[in-house]
Amino acid sequence: METILLIAVIAAFLIWRMKPAKGVNTMTTAQLKAVLNDKDKVFVDVRTPAEYKARNVKQFKNIPLGSDFSKLPKDKEIVVICQSGMRSKQACNQLKKLGYEKVTNVRGGMSAY
Repeated sequence: METILLIAVIAAFLIWRMKPAKGVNTMTTAQLKAVLNDKDKVFVDVRTPAEYKARNVKQFKNIPLGSDFSKLPKDKEIVVICQSGMRSKQACNQLKKLGYEKVTNVRGGMSAY
């Protein structure tokens, strides 16, 4: 009985952890290309430095997932990309929890770019 309860608690925690934060926007790579020169946006690539070095979009600053995002400006929209969209989704959730209001995830990431 304790094992079932423990599994249920772990499952609930994982579902809660993966749930997207309210207010995270998404954009396609086509939409991204149209806004790459927008000075009111900060572009963040959360892939590893090696992935970033191998292929990147020059407007994106490499800040790997797990880094301190609190130095980013809160008055601009933060656009986040990774390889497939999963790590950037996690980063967007972290940014929302840090109080960032304008956060956008690039769907499909660099694989779709």
